Amino acid sequence: MSSLKPYLQLTRPANLVTAIADILAGMAIAQFTFSSFQPTYLLLSTLGLYAGGVVMNDVFDAKLDSIERPERPIPSGNVPLKVAAVMGISLLFLGILSAAMFSLESGLIAITIALLTVIYNRFAKHHAFLGPLTMGMCRGGNLILGMSVLPESIEKWGLIALLPIAYIFAITMISQDEVHGGKRRTLYIAALLYLIVLAIQLVISQQHGNILFTIPFVILHAWLIGRPLWNAIQNPIGPLIGKAVKAGVISLIVMNASWCVAFGLWPLALLVLTLLPLSILLARVFAVT
Repeated sequence: MSSLKPYLQLTRPANLVTAIADILAGMAIAQFTFSSFQPTYLLLSTLGLYAGGVVMNDVFDAKLDSIERPERPIPSGNVPLKVAAVMGISLLFLGILSAAMFSLESGLIAITIALLTVIYNRFAKHHAFLGPLTMGMCRGGNLILGMSVLPESIEKWGLIALLPIAYIFAITMISQDEVHGGKRRTLYIAALLYLIVLAIQLVISQQHGNILFTIPFVILHAWLIGRPLWNAIQNPIGPLIGKAVKAGVISLIVMNASWCVAFGLWPLALLVLTLLPLSILLARVFAVT
């Protein structure tokens, strides 16, 4: 197990759980009845795409990590760089293949997500605006991948993907200061984006007549992301910013549960919410960022 742990660490297991929640939320938005197990292919797809993306992140950052984060699997020598590269590419391919086995539309969406992850890791990551935007588009694409369970829903509700894009834009933007500390202005912008996302979720739930059920989920989400973000605003040092980033990533599960209940699938919302303690537990063993 000790020899396997560095490879698992590369895939960010706690984050993988949030990717599963994206797919379930997308299926809820599409109003899928969960009458068959065929969409399991979409769950396998998101695991491959997300894991492959974060592995390739460490592959491209190997030289920088040897200076800033030498404890990571590749710079520490626990995982050879070439092995990690093959692992990352294979996982991305698995993600595309699994989606294509569900439908052509899903396969094309998966290809787009895979390309966006490569663009982010290779070119956009260290750009102040394009980095957060590209990463946000990956997460928005993941929600649309879940919606592709019923492709006609994408035309009707596809714009909802703008919200996870904004949310992840905020997280990625503040994560750029995780090592060396940051500026309060960046954290305030992130707080504003968070508030916009939460407010629009309430508006959409009101349109569906589910606002009373959605409010507790949105309040829980606001509390989970708000507390560490406020602490970072008070003292914008690296460790506190790191905690704000970690909370934002893991709390994506609550955001996705909110989508489920906003569209009337409260049993699914509760099921998605049960992924939160699993992600928190995994985050204690494996790094989130």
